[in-house]
Amino acid sequence: MHYSCPPLVGGVEEILRHHAQVLTRFGHRVSILAGMGDAFNDAFEITIHPLIGSQNDRVKAAQEACLRGRYGPLKAVEDEIYRLVRDWARGLDVLIAHNVLHMPFNLPLSLALRRLAFREKVRLVSWAHDSPYVREEVPDHLFSPPWVSLKLPHPEISYVAISDSRRAAFKKTLKGIRWRVIHNGIDPVDFFYLSRETANLFRELKFTERDLVVVQPSRITPRKNLELSLEIIHGIKSLGCKVLFILTGAYDHHEGRAVAYYQRLREKISELGLSDNVAILAEYVFRDGRRLVPSQTFIRDLYLMADLLLMTSRDEGFGLPLLEAGMIKLPIACTRIKPFQEVGKDVCFFRVDDPPLFVAGRIMEYLSRTTTHEMYRRVMRQFTWDTLYKREILPFLDELTEKSPAVS
Repeated sequence: MHYSCPPLVGGVEEILRHHAQVLTRFGHRVSILAGMGDAFNDAFEITIHPLIGSQNDRVKAAQEACLRGRYGPLKAVEDEIYRLVRDWARGLDVLIAHNVLHMPFNLPLSLALRRLAFREKVRLVSWAHDSPYVREEVPDHLFSPPWVSLKLPHPEISYVAISDSRRAAFKKTLKGIRWRVIHNGIDPVDFFYLSRETANLFRELKFTERDLVVVQPSRITPRKNLELSLEIIHGIKSLGCKVLFILTGAYDHHEGRAVAYYQRLREKISELGLSDNVAILAEYVFRDGRRLVPSQTFIRDLYLMADLLLMTSRDEGFGLPLLEAGMIKLPIACTRIKPFQEVGKDVCFFRVDDPPLFVAGRIMEYLSRTTTHEMYRRVMRQFTWDTLYKREILPFLDELTEKSPAVS
């Protein structure tokens, strides 16, 4: 619940959308109630009722009357909202109210929810993004009844803050409330506008659980020197890194030498113990049985999701993958051959005959100096919605509902 929902644009509206999407993805039944917005997703129920909004004329008039000492209109709107929310919440286990219990934009809604927490079975959560009480100047009327309820604890309401700093600010001004921190996050699939194929691959190969994702857009042919790539990946793994290596190129199934080379690579993957660390997209089959057919958009998506472009060629006519990686600021490690040297700048060069473990160490040292890589990997490990759901949101919901559903 919030004053508004998408397609209206706003920070809280975005968090509400992501919450609904991740909860639905993990099998929860979700319903949204808002005062403004529209049915922006067919995957869950969305109810729009003007009295829930912050711009409703009746709500505004009731609040203005309250400021002049007339409480009748406020009570009338509160009663109507109470019945509305009570009926909508029937059958729900948890009601997450985003910001509306602490902000002064719809006081009848705030009061109705406080009543609801006492009288109904639904577990009410105040998910607080902001509060006027943390500002330097707070209007005097917010310290007087009934407005002061916006800062008072409620024994039947659970309270969530979106960051440690917000919790610290709330604890100073909203006395007596016990806060739990559940962070905001980001959905890489949404943010990068990833194709369905990339999104499925992202989840099946567990990108967010990796320390490093390396992509090599090379055809499977001996001159690409892919056995060196596997040795380097083995070296990175031996340094304690949870690495994923994605080889995008295909090979000619009708060419005997290409098939033999591919088989040698498969054997090397097994010998090096890299079965969980290497994905060859030419043979990739999704869990639902569909084969992956990489497109140019798909390859671009992989660049966006990767931490490093690796090129181990002995010979090339040009270095197009380096240009592609440069366009999105993707770190690059490649052999010191002339075509790559012509176009590469501030990349991690190595010789074809350098020991693979030495190259692995150079790559890790290079990435440690690439500060954007460290931030990217921190976001991917800690702040994607799927990770936050498993680490923070689901345990909280389990505590509220005293259930322990399995997480896949």
